[in-house]
Amino acid sequence: MTHHHGAPTTNGCDEKLSTPFDDLDAYMALPRMSGLTLSPDGTRLVVGCASLDAKSTAYRTALWEVDPAGTAPAVRLTRGAKGESGAAFTCGGDLLFTAARPDSDGNSEDDAPAGLWRLPARGGEAELVALMPGGVSGLRTARSAPVLLASTSMLASAVDTDSDEKLRKARKDNKVSAILHSGYPVRYWDADLGPDAPHLVVAELARDTSEIAGVRSAHLTFADLAPAPGQALREAHYDVSADGSMVATSWQVAEARGSQRSDLMLFNRSSGAKQVLVSGGNASWGEPAFSPDGSYVACVSESVSTPLQAPVIRVHLVNVADRSVRQLAASWDRWPASMAWLPDGTGLLITADDNGRSPIFHLDLASDHVTRITHDDAAYTDLQVAPDGSAVYALRSSYAAPAHPVRVVLAGDCGVVTPLQAPAPNPDLPGALTEVATHAADGHPVRGWLAMPAGASSATPAPLLLWIHGGPLGSWNAWSWRWNPWLMVAAGYAVLLPDPALSTGYGQEFIQRGWGAWGGAPYTDLLAVTDAAIARADIDASRTAAMGGSFGGYMANWVAGHTDRFSAIVTHASLWALDQFGPTTDASYYWGREMSPEMSEANSPHHHVGKIVTPMLVIHGDRDYRVPIGEGLRLWYELISKSQLPIDDDGKTAHRLLYFPNENHWVLSPQHAKIWYEVVLGFLAEHVLGQGAPTLPELLG
Repeated sequence: MTHHHGAPTTNGCDEKLSTPFDDLDAYMALPRMSGLTLSPDGTRLVVGCASLDAKSTAYRTALWEVDPAGTAPAVRLTRGAKGESGAAFTCGGDLLFTAARPDSDGNSEDDAPAGLWRLPARGGEAELVALMPGGVSGLRTARSAPVLLASTSMLASAVDTDSDEKLRKARKDNKVSAILHSGYPVRYWDADLGPDAPHLVVAELARDTSEIAGVRSAHLTFADLAPAPGQALREAHYDVSADGSMVATSWQVAEARGSQRSDLMLFNRSSGAKQVLVSGGNASWGEPAFSPDGSYVACVSESVSTPLQAPVIRVHLVNVADRSVRQLAASWDRWPASMAWLPDGTGLLITADDNGRSPIFHLDLASDHVTRITHDDAAYTDLQVAPDGSAVYALRSSYAAPAHPVRVVLAGDCGVVTPLQAPAPNPDLPGALTEVATHAADGHPVRGWLAMPAGASSATPAPLLLWIHGGPLGSWNAWSWRWNPWLMVAAGYAVLLPDPALSTGYGQEFIQRGWGAWGGAPYTDLLAVTDAAIARADIDASRTAAMGGSFGGYMANWVAGHTDRFSAIVTHASLWALDQFGPTTDASYYWGREMSPEMSEANSPHHHVGKIVTPMLVIHGDRDYRVPIGEGLRLWYELISKSQLPIDDDGKTAHRLLYFPNENHWVLSPQHAKIWYEVVLGFLAEHVLGQGAPTLPELLG
């Protein structure tokens, strides 16, 4: 099975032309789009577009208006030096967003919290309408009422924003950073939790900007929905009803022995009442979305996993009046990722991973039937349904193109996709995308994307790079700026992006095959699809490498200890000793559900270090709390002291360690991401292509 996308640009003489992927500086400078929001009347569409700052050390996002009809070019709306985010339209058509900008109190952009800004629908300059000590983020607006829902953070002992500001200043002036905990968790990804906590606040908006005078935060008076939430609203997903009368939110509930679950909470704004909307069922609940008339909340549940049973994610409908719960599409064997209501309330649009794609599906509430709407090889996010239900706007991406805004027809020629005029065009690719499929030893089909360099043929076969995705519950189905195969393709590699057991989009059984047995089906699936790739005449089976990050790094470590077929292995932010990882990661309770002592013992890569004969590049950031730095440090020492690669008289080895003291799980800053690719490409060139060891002066002490 083969599909081709993104044929390389040529000059008519079959000579490959330069693309942004041939130069790291050009690649880093490519604009990146994210976030999409539609005005209530459906006439205005706004997208965020990030670009490098003047020093090339950070990305700044500006808001751009895109023509929903697709005829007019995109227009830039904001130009703040530190960028803008969180766009949301009011019911009157004004555009709200958050940005850290200098204010009348003398705060500079470097120390000012993100404030709430308003760009009037009638035109003019943006004005600051709210500023809180803990910043403002996560904007949600009622579709038919002047109501704003937002998130901020406050210190636990603060009773209002004034006391919160004084407490924050005192901590800063006294250089106090200590945090006293009484529960779990204490960290999340790359952030220390506490001493402040997230709060949900709500405000009444003026319907017309002319009703507001001045420039200070007195414009809006926020009401705190839950004055003492603790960490219950950490990473909360929430929604406000169209009339602004109700708020539904996920709510973290602490349980015994460091565990936690997520319930759904309902707030009635007029009465101030708070009640549990849905809880229990041996599941966590989240992603609430009010129906257009406010009588129902669509949501998802994730069952609590065990060492032997993978989680199951389902869609539900909750009756707000009596809190009865109805499971939807019970026979649909896919995991919903996002949902949007149709304006008439008859159904939901849902995105879900599906066979290496993430299409839009329609769930009809009357029949419970699920129909696929889009049929291309793409992934869709940020669904925004037109008020008349005729179309849905979304961001579409694939491994052939980064995220860009599109319109998808819902009536008539249902499923027809039209790209809109975006702030930046899609970049030319240095090769073409195809697909590889085979069967694993147990008979299950296994597939993956294969990005091929221009000019690869049976006469000049390309070396192969196996790139293993993280998660492990995920899929290679959408463009990634951080994990981008085209930079490797531009260097001449064929890059294989497979979905082995545990990957989403192939049904519950496919996930279950690898659950609690990471070194089993996921490993053999990877080898099977690699065999299928190297059977191609345009791939050189004698020059291969493997790499991965997070769980992909775990698999890279497992591969290193179980086969010598690869010439080099790159392992980023990887799990090494599972008995060590489990209690030290930021969410130990979650991993403990699968990682029983028996599972950890049977599937931990560190037990096989003595069999490793392949040069390995180990990469880790010290601010990685999901896979703590101890994993990388222990892996590095045990490679040096226990693997089979020789050590010279100076204690040097062919293994390498790339360490980032101030980076997190992904290595996000542009300058460090560039170094990441330089080192990886250099390491692969040395061991796969037989080139000399690279020298990078900027990395030397």
